[in-house]
Amino acid sequence: MEISDTAIQEAEERMRMRRESGPHAVAARYDRRVGRIMVTLSNGLELAFPPHLAEGLADAKPADLAVIEITPAGLGLHWPKLDADLYLPALLEGVFGSPRWMAGLLGKSGGLARTAAKVAAARKNGRKGGRPRKLATK
Repeated sequence: MEISDTAIQEAEERMRMRRESGPHAVAARYDRRVGRIMVTLSNGLELAFPPHLAEGLADAKPADLAVIEITPAGLGLHWPKLDADLYLPALLEGVFGSPRWMAGLLGKSGGLARTAAKVAAARKNGRKGGRPRKLATK
């Protein structure tokens, strides 16, 4: 499949319009002192977030977090040593990973929650013999 010069020019124009319509990353670094990924945007805003919030960065070593590449459009961040990528517009909306990964993160925090109602329910179930066993189906 051959791509025409017109198609290339149209794609470049769409990219130019996209870059002009919103902020894009102009710099990114890992600040060991505060343990945050720092992203400077074209509008002067600086975004900072802890690596454990982002998919693919949670268990990374500081040396691996320090190497960050910005995509040519300025809309993506890439950690080559970790093979991890984040999309800047999603980060600005509070999305730090895939829907499945985000759901797991939320489920984990919900499962760790300690409330009086949860403790009472666990005690009540314990008095009944605990969680019912799953039966094997044929």
